[in-house]
Amino acid sequence: MIVAADLQGIVQAIRARNGHGVHADDVEREAIEAAFRDRRAERHPFFLTGEEMNRVFRWKLRGQHERMAPQRARNTEAIYRLISRAVFQVVGPDLEYESVVRLGLLTALTGVGVSIASAVLALAEPQKYCIVDRRGWRAVFGKERESFTPLDYWAYREAIAQLGVELGWTLQETDREIRQLDRPWH
Repeated sequence: MIVAADLQGIVQAIRARNGHGVHADDVEREAIEAAFRDRRAERHPFFLTGEEMNRVFRWKLRGQHERMAPQRARNTEAIYRLISRAVFQVVGPDLEYESVVRLGLLTALTGVGVSIASAVLALAEPQKYCIVDRRGWRAVFGKERESFTPLDYWAYREAIAQLGVELGWTLQETDREIRQLDRPWH
């Protein structure tokens, strides 16, 4: 977990980075979040289609999207709808339990790991979830990591929430900024 000295260094780095402006990544993220809000208002119970899930995959994976596309192609439209419907029907009894179960359900989809699953959750419910990936993990914990378990996600989410409290930011704002710390801008 983050110690006080580490927290101060991360906070200083985030504050120093402010001013880099809005990037295309942020614009697409906001567009996906808005589309998911619209779908949630229309669909009861809420679910995501294969195309909506693929939009998340393209956004999160960028140039690596095609690498796992053949595996993800095995997931049918019916499976995307069924799994995502089940995911969003899981509620509580606490956020840790809910997160672990929801991530487990999403990772049952072929070609979807915890990083991608966390992106689905964060885009659908940004007030509750963040995105765990190697960049964010390295920025927060100072360690290399390529794959994650649902419990790793929870440790990361708790660290992001702690940083958000320190910064006076929402979970989503903190999530976005911490992952940007480790991204080269050209």
